[in-house]
Amino acid sequence: MRIDAFDLVATIVKIAVVMGGLLSVPAAMNWVERRVSAWIQDRVGPNRVGPFGLLQPLADALKFFFKEDIVPGHVHKVVYVLAPAAAVTTALTAFAVIPFGPTLTVLGREVALIIADVNVGVLLTLAATSMGVYGIVMAGWSSNNKFSLMGGLRSSAQLISYELAMGLSVISVLAMSDTLRLTKIVEDQGRLWNILLNPIGALIFIVGSFAETNRAPFDLPEAESELVAGYHTEYSSMKFTMFFMAEYVNMATSAALFTTLFLGGWHLPIPGVESLLPGNALAVAGILSFVLKVAAYMFFFVWVRWTLPRFRYDQLMNLGWKVLIPLAFANIFVIGGLVALGVPGWGGQG
Repeated sequence: MRIDAFDLVATIVKIAVVMGGLLSVPAAMNWVERRVSAWIQDRVGPNRVGPFGLLQPLADALKFFFKEDIVPGHVHKVVYVLAPAAAVTTALTAFAVIPFGPTLTVLGREVALIIADVNVGVLLTLAATSMGVYGIVMAGWSSNNKFSLMGGLRSSAQLISYELAMGLSVISVLAMSDTLRLTKIVEDQGRLWNILLNPIGALIFIVGSFAETNRAPFDLPEAESELVAGYHTEYSSMKFTMFFMAEYVNMATSAALFTTLFLGGWHLPIPGVESLLPGNALAVAGILSFVLKVAAYMFFFVWVRWTLPRFRYDQLMNLGWKVLIPLAFANIFVIGGLVALGVPGWGGQG
């Protein structure tokens, strides 16, 4: 099979841009989390290292880089070392099938602003995000520490519970678009976003994404008051930083997936504007629209963390199994009925 040189270069550039953007998310969110938490709690926050404390993430990165990398003697070294890498790799992989803009014209050729536009994009994304639990479980087990193991087990139980509800909420979107291809789902939201047609599914997905990323109020796997940092208790230096990076990259991926499924993807929020923009101008505007929606969702992640208290573990399980899953099944029946009856607005809007 002959490989087109232009397509190969375009794919490499898209991978570099997406990976560069994702790897810069932890540093940016480090600063945002500190400043927003200070604002919510009426504090000052970092303001000494650079203007407005903007260089604080760099100072933190240097601290972790030069910090002593301790490997306890009682750990299972192979799995212990692989666990942080597994957490980061799965977090980065999920973004490969998410469209972040329309087509861009370069040298007379059209370039789709997505790394891999596959027919089963939704399944690939959900599979990649669900694999992230392996890094956490590997870290808990290989540490040979009861508290770390408990944190890993809590995470696996939590993710299984909430991934089921989140997957069911995605099924309602798939029923409306009749496809697993994410680009087609975005196209169907050109006139009306799915969050307006399927608000219950969007709400379930939001709650599931918080549990999926181990963010408060669902941060039971690393509840400091009970587990002394949970599954990564035995990690330090750059290995700990990789878990830190994986959390924020998973947040960005969840935000991007929610934007794609419910917020119209790269579509602009103002109706009729897209038809007035020429090709590349629309592509740039679409990228900015996508980035701003993801940024708003990331801000929501931070806002909720510093507003709501942590659930008890029994409350966590009750919400997942007794509330969200039955609600998700009911939502599927409602959306499926509307699609089957051909009610205007459902069953493809493009």
